[in-house]
Amino acid sequence: MNKGFFRSITRQLISFTLISTLSLSAYASLPAVDSQGTPLPSLAPMLKDVTPAVVNIATSGTVQIQGNPLFDDPFFRHFFQQPSQPRQRKTQSLGSGVIVDAENGYIITNNHVIDKADVIKVTLRNGETHEAKLIGTDPDSDVAVIQIKAKGLKAVPLANSDKLSVGDFVIAIGNPFGLGQTVTSGIVSAMERSGLGIEGYENFIQTDASINPGNSGGALVNLRGELVGINTAIFSKSGGNIGIGFAIPINMANDIKQQLLSHGEVRRGRLGAQAQDLTPQLAEAFNIPFRRGAVVSHVEKGSSADRAGLKPGDIVTEINGKAVRDANMLRNNMGLLRIGQKVEMKVLRDNKMISLTATVAEEGNGKAKIKGEKLHTHLSGTELQNIKPGSKLYGRIEGVIITAVEPGSPAARTGLRRGDVITSANRKNIKNIAELQQAITKNKGLLINIRRGNGSLFLFLQ
Repeated sequence: MNKGFFRSITRQLISFTLISTLSLSAYASLPAVDSQGTPLPSLAPMLKDVTPAVVNIATSGTVQIQGNPLFDDPFFRHFFQQPSQPRQRKTQSLGSGVIVDAENGYIITNNHVIDKADVIKVTLRNGETHEAKLIGTDPDSDVAVIQIKAKGLKAVPLANSDKLSVGDFVIAIGNPFGLGQTVTSGIVSAMERSGLGIEGYENFIQTDASINPGNSGGALVNLRGELVGINTAIFSKSGGNIGIGFAIPINMANDIKQQLLSHGEVRRGRLGAQAQDLTPQLAEAFNIPFRRGAVVSHVEKGSSADRAGLKPGDIVTEINGKAVRDANMLRNNMGLLRIGQKVEMKVLRDNKMISLTATVAEEGNGKAKIKGEKLHTHLSGTELQNIKPGSKLYGRIEGVIITAVEPGSPAARTGLRRGDVITSANRKNIKNIAELQQAITKNKGLLINIRRGNGSLFLFLQ
């Protein structure tokens, strides 16, 4: 290679370095200087304002152990001189959270950080520790809101994550491996990542800022110190960082927070239509030039989609101004909309682009949530909820999930736990609250089969 080529490359590298330095200095103060007294860019002043709002979360809880049924027989244990087997084991987890409301002490974190926790403790940057109250969770998006009562809290200002672009500088703050608060930097590698199978509803920001176990629930901020995302997961076979991390956009997390505060749950809407990816083969069959979109395969009669005029064979290319790449993206966008919200769609039909408007309807039929005491006295202290259609958290399990168990209640004394899924009652398989209600005979004993983790067991409540 000639010298001119190397001179050209050198000039480009110098130019890139200057541009990068200027970009950083536009948002960062310059408290440090080099040996000649020249100011150097630093993120320290910005981080000084942000890090007090990022907290460490430690949880403890108990899970039921599914043992060998032979050990339930006292004669078997005595004959083989087997000691009584423990029915429960203690669990602990570490993670992070972000204070988003200093006045009320609200903290956003991940559902998997506090899942099945009996005690949630929050440690602030100054070392103070407070026990937190669980406000609500949404397992399908992996968002949870907890609250602490403390004075002098500081919150992170929220950015508009819809304006985030690939290439923007971002900073990840969290508690990796329980080491204590740690800061890493990187850029936005991609936007609107979905179809990863990590959560039920996915719309991730991808970043190469180092995210490791324990960072979950921590902050992803821009160079202005504004919160753009909640760190959630990494893509790694080894469990360590390889430069592919994912964060929930703050617009999505904040919307879920508002619903949890208002309703105690996320009320997702539905259109009443099913769709599949527009593959090259389908595009050829429809004789259209498009290679991205969602093909409507079924429309429920009387549904919002039906009333809006959507038909099987329509190809949805845009929803509320956002391009639709595939069916999964359409489902995610719909699942994040509120009931009653208007949906503007661009649809390709017979090689003509048309616009349709639909109103998001409530998901599911009948009651989706109920207090246990309304069904049976032995379920007093529980809160029961239908498993939402399409939820990836429970796979193909059908039944009713216990979303809350009040300590010291009749349900707690019988051994029921938050996260248990009731799959049958009095030997009748059930799929929802309505079927559970039909299977229960009040004022009599109740035999239920529950799924707990990877195991299942019968409980006779009397």
